[in-house]
Amino acid sequence: MDIRSNEPFWLVKNGLLHTYPSLRDHLTCDILIVGSGITGALMAHSFIEKGYDTVLIDKREVAHGSSSATTSMLQYEIDVPLHELMEMIGTQGAIASYKACRDSIERLQQLVKEIDSPCGFEQKDSLYFASRSKDVKWLKNEFEARKLAGFEVQWLEKKEIKAKYGLLTEGGILSTDGGSVDAFCLAHDLLHYNAKKGLRVFDKTELKKVKYEKDKVLAETATGAVITAGKIVYCTGYETQAMLPEKIVALKSTYAMVSEKNNALSPSISSTLFWNTDAPYLYMRTTADGRLLVGGEDENFRNALRRDALLGRKKDKLVKTVKKVLPELSFIEDFCWCGTFGETKDGLPYIGAHPKFPNSYFVLGFGGNGITFSVIGMDIIPEMIKGSPGLLSHYFRFGR
Repeated sequence: MDIRSNEPFWLVKNGLLHTYPSLRDHLTCDILIVGSGITGALMAHSFIEKGYDTVLIDKREVAHGSSSATTSMLQYEIDVPLHELMEMIGTQGAIASYKACRDSIERLQQLVKEIDSPCGFEQKDSLYFASRSKDVKWLKNEFEARKLAGFEVQWLEKKEIKAKYGLLTEGGILSTDGGSVDAFCLAHDLLHYNAKKGLRVFDKTELKKVKYEKDKVLAETATGAVITAGKIVYCTGYETQAMLPEKIVALKSTYAMVSEKNNALSPSISSTLFWNTDAPYLYMRTTADGRLLVGGEDENFRNALRRDALLGRKKDKLVKTVKKVLPELSFIEDFCWCGTFGETKDGLPYIGAHPKFPNSYFVLGFGGNGITFSVIGMDIIPEMIKGSPGLLSHYFRFGR
């Protein structure tokens, strides 16, 4: 599946960081991870840290799928607002999911320091703002729900937002727990770090067929090699839907662009993530090298050709939207790209085992929280393998 357009900003910026061989020989391992994006890289780190003999394969170059196109905004806010999620799955599960996403940002920061990655991780505030006056009422309900749940939030009136950011809104929720990162760079750094500790990585090695046996899996690759593994962990994102018997995700096309370097960006803009109440919503962040990254204009995914053909029109709409909400900011587009992502009915990921696939686990961090969900998966899957699943495994399960 073609899940992004050509040359996203992160690929141009980083180039080819590390390369690995394709797999040509049969081998055995404890854990086979399929997918070398940020999810697969995080899971590999977790398994190597816990002493598992781990192999990772990918049909592309490392991190050349969704992780090369992601905007890498790190938020605890799930696509479904907290007060709505409480009604859908209950107060306990909703708050636990939100808090796990919040805690995962701090954990990711610690991980970046541990491996000494130059991936541009930055702690940031997050402003969720109302773009229309009719959205203020429910957004204030969301503010109260978060406040009661113990999150550090503040309500800002539109005059305060205009004075602080130059942003035209109807008010919004300011949260202190956010961040941004270059996920493409981080995925590479994680794999490189763990390859030195015994992780075996093979790119351009496509998985063709898997035989699921009682106590192991036999994975055959397009190169003719067979991997005998105790467990297989699929970190294949939106492409995973094709192998599942039930529909769990609605695929969307999303569009993004990044400005030229802009030394005039204010500290308040640079230290904050922005997203609004529109459907589809607009989102903005700055990069570590002083650019404004903007995304949105999502629509239902039909095929990659149609998605890519709309890139120019969508870019023009995004530029107009930026000028509307930030009228005093000079925005000169430098790179633009598009990709495919997915939404679940409750905004939550699917992390865990599937009854149709023995000795297999899935880490599918769909939606706007893909990276934070993947950090959470670093604990959930090893817990399940040991037979002691935690609370969140219930809310992130298949068949919910």
